This record gives sequence, structure tokens and C-alpha cells, in this order.
Amino acid sequence: MGPAEPVREPVLGVVAVRAVLGLAVVSAFALLLAAIWASRRDDATPGAQGDLVQVGVVQGQAVSGYLRNSRAELAALTNPSAPPSGDTWALVSLAEYVPAGALPGILDGATVAQVFTRAPLAGRHTPVVRIPVYRLPADVLSGMLDVAIQRDQERAQYEQLGRQATGGGPNVARAREAYASAAETARAEADAYRSGCACVFAAVVRAAPGALQVVANRAGVRVVDPAPEVRQLDRAEFRPPLPEQDGTIPAEPSGSPIPVPNAGSAIASPTPTPILSSSGLPVMSDSPASADPLPDPSAAAPEERTAVPSASNVSAAQVPPGS
Repeated sequence: MGPAEPVREPVLGVVAVRAVLGLAVVSAFALLLAAIWASRRDDATPGAQGDLVQVGVVQGQAVSGYLRNSRAELAALTNPSAPPSGDTWALVSLAEYVPAGALPGILDGATVAQVFTRAPLAGRHTPVVRIPVYRLPADVLSGMLDVAIQRDQERAQYEQLGRQATGGGPNVARAREAYASAAETARAEADAYRSGCACVFAAVVRAAPGALQVVANRAGVRVVDPAPEVRQLDRAEFRPPLPEQDGTIPAEPSGSPIPVPNAGSAIASPTPTPILSSSGLPVMSDSPASADPLPDPSAAAPEERTAVPSASNVSAAQVPPGS
């Protein structure tokens, strides 16, 4: 007999195993590259978490500096040598509180998405309310009536909380007095909004830079703050200065353990409102008007808070400190 043929199965088995391992490594590497690519793509997507844009005056900033910077930015956008730009979101701050009927004349030439209101009651802390707008002045008046209904409900809740504060001692007496004061403020606010008060002091608009400059030059307009960095309203937070504010914006007040009403605060339409830019393209304004959460009414003169977020879900109205 001749010499035996070499056995090749083990060699073939080793080759097969190596091939399988090689494919596994290549597949794993491909999956890793795909994951990295997808992650980078998500990070680059507009509207990703963490890209909230703030427009307006911020805590610790002097109002005079904010006004000066806003005017300089608008002048740069309208400079003949500047590259042409399309419609731009902007925050319009007024020099005084005006009724809803005055808005069409003041904001003519710009598409209005939101207005900011506050009942300027002497010696009382009242909240800033944001009202989405499609038609002027009808939507503002409708939103103000909704605010009045909400304040009526808050007054009843404050009165109920006051009745529940039973017992003796200075803390209980202080709580009852605070709830009574808050109920009276809510009543006064409801009456003001129901009567169509001069309560509007700012608006979010969209227009070409030239049209924004026309608005800025009108009587009663304090400043127009252009915000070309804003791409969608639900990722922007607008902070208009109050007409009476001319110093440095103080820090927001801290909370307090005394319970207060904190029901939902849907003002005006409960769904996003479509608006049209001057180019004719539909733009979605963000959701229903609302304000910040209610603080403890017994807190001693907290600082003014004018930040009004433009996110979709905001809580019930907060009583901002006195101006």
C-alpha cells in the first residue's frame, strides 16, 4: 500500500472558522460606523435637545444695554452692504401697556405669532401671560377673556385655601392673610382682562429686516430685537422687558412651602396655530397661552420675573414680583 492521503478536513475547518470570525469582525465594525454616523446625524439635526434659544433681556443684564444691542443688531441686518436675508423672527417690546385694538397699527407689516400681556395693577404682583395669535385683535381679546376665567378660578381656589388654614399661631394667620391678598389680586386681574385692559406690552413677530425696521420706528415701540437664530418657536424662550423696567434685571424668586393653586393654564386655542409668513409659507406658532407656575403668595416682595417660556407645555400662571 502507498502512503496515506493527508487528512484535509481540519484545515478546511480552520479556514471556515477564520472566515466566519472575519465576517463577524467586519460586521461589528460596520455596525459601529453606522452607529457613529447616526449619532452625528442626530446631533446635527435642527431642533435637537439642548438647542433652546433665549431672546430678550436676561437676569443680571441692564435693560439699557439690551436696548442698545438690539438696535445695533437690527441696524446691521438692514445695512445696505449686509447680505440679503429673508423673514426673521423678532421680539417687539413696547414702551407702554396698550389695548389689543392698538396692535394692528403698531405691528402692521409683520406677521404676529404671540403677544405678552400683564395686568399693571398698582402695588400688586401680577403674572406675564403669553397668548398665541393668528388674527389681530380678535385672538388677543379672546385670550384675555380666557385669562379672566382662569383668574376667577384661581380666586376661588385661594379663598378655599384660606378657609382651610385653620388654627391659631402667627404662621396660620400669615397664610390666611396671604391667601386673602392673592384672591383679591386674582379678582382684580380678572376684572381687568374682562374689560379689555391696556395690558399688552410685547409681541413675537416675523418679517423681513426692512419691515422690522419700519415697526421699530413707530411711536410706542421701545425696541425690536431680531432673532435670525430662531428656527422654530417651540425651541425659543422670549424674555421681553416690562415697560417700567429700566435697570438691571434681578434674579428670579425662590419657591416657598405654602401650597397654592396650580391647575393647568390653557389660554386661547388648545392646538398649535398656523400663521403665514410674508413669503406665504405656513409657520406653526407654539401652543396655548400660559404663564409660569404660581408661587407662594405670602413670599415677601420677590423680585420681578419676566421670563416667559415658549415651550409647548407650561404650567399655570405665576404671580411675578412687583415692578
